Amino acid sequence: MIPIPPLEPHVVLLIAAAGFVAGVQNALAGGGSFITFPALLLAGLNPLAANMTSTIAMFPSQTASAIAGRKLAGAVGPLSFRAMFIISLVGGVLGAILLLSTPATFFARLVPWLVLFATAVFAWGTFRRKPLHAAGAIPLPALAGVQGAIAIYGGYFGGGIGFLMLAALTVAGVPVRAATATKNALAMAMNAAATLIFAFSGMISWPAALALAVGGIGGGVCGGWLIHRLPERLMRIGVVVIGALLTVWMFLR
Repeated sequence: MIPIPPLEPHVVLLIAAAGFVAGVQNALAGGGSFITFPALLLAGLNPLAANMTSTIAMFPSQTASAIAGRKLAGAVGPLSFRAMFIISLVGGVLGAILLLSTPATFFARLVPWLVLFATAVFAWGTFRRKPLHAAGAIPLPALAGVQGAIAIYGGYFGGGIGFLMLAALTVAGVPVRAATATKNALAMAMNAAATLIFAFSGMISWPAALALAVGGIGGGVCGGWLIHRLPERLMRIGVVVIGALLTVWMFLR
């Protein structure tokens, strides 16, 4: 087991600030872990510990965002919201178990590609001219399979689950504001499962997790308020720009 380094007070404060920004970003369109993950790497955590710590830390803010937008969340075509929620829980467990079985060195090499994949998918979902499917046109097994795959990915690597779910939900014909609220609730479900597993892994920097959680809760509430007020196009473009910049940074670091 790789030891977790102690953190200086000023580093903890900066991590809390990163948590606030990530909380807002998660609430609006996802990708908040693309802020917390690099922040934890800069604080001295190894990639595996940074990923697990980020997942645990951002769970409270995801819960706050899910509650703030609960009235907008709903079913996706023929698949009920309850079914999507259960699929997300199960997938989160499977992904977390898979991550615990992955060597830290392999995970570090895989991360830039995971970030690139997530950003590319959301960019495609954002800038295509017409949705490929009308709401309800995607068969139920396909919807369940896509959400299950995203949930496993989410339990394994938190970065990009918001991008992926927004892309999938908008392809299914869900309006962007309802899709944003729905993905917040589903992200909460899959990360709840992963959080319970990671908490006992011995790989968590608890001071960093606490700082991120406190900042993230404030950011999540702020982001939940902004969902109803920011222009849709601005929300989408902002996510793509952030994802692209972080993809380049992860490959160059």
